[in-house]
Amino acid sequence: MRFPLRPSLGRLARAVLVPVALALAAGGMQAAVAQIPPGAKQPSEFPHLKLRAGMYVIDAAVAANDPDREQGLMYRSQLAPNEGMLFVFNENAVHCFWMKNTLIPLSIAFMRADGTITDIDEMQAETTNNHCPRNNGVYALEMSKGWFAAKGIKPGMKIDGLPQPQ
Repeated sequence: MRFPLRPSLGRLARAVLVPVALALAAGGMQAAVAQIPPGAKQPSEFPHLKLRAGMYVIDAAVAANDPDREQGLMYRSQLAPNEGMLFVFNENAVHCFWMKNTLIPLSIAFMRADGTITDIDEMQAETTNNHCPRNNGVYALEMSKGWFAAKGIKPGMKIDGLPQPQ
């Protein structure tokens, strides 16, 4: 005679509670990673300006000094649809980027001093691959991944409203 297996209460509790506990722990770790560390700027603390890419208005946080450029969009968990970050450099050169501590995938447009886009690259979140333009420039604009392609913005087009490099 066979009896159906009846799990003990302890095994049943482990079967249900362990996955729940793991899910909660993972969520807690993700929230901890998304926290901005002490000394880093909150998104609202960066200066902002409005840029234009064709008919699109971009709300750009501006990173124009070394500490702001080093932080960039690190620790951010989301961007609004037309929100990005403009990096302003003091020299016309090849400026490379990586995505360490950057939690969202981004697209980056590299630009000359007149606002002409020279290169666009796609960047995966939390990677340390270098993303370098093929051309010198003084600006870089990071937007949500795929933003430039979705708006039909390509190298050779201009971004308007850029501040003067210092």
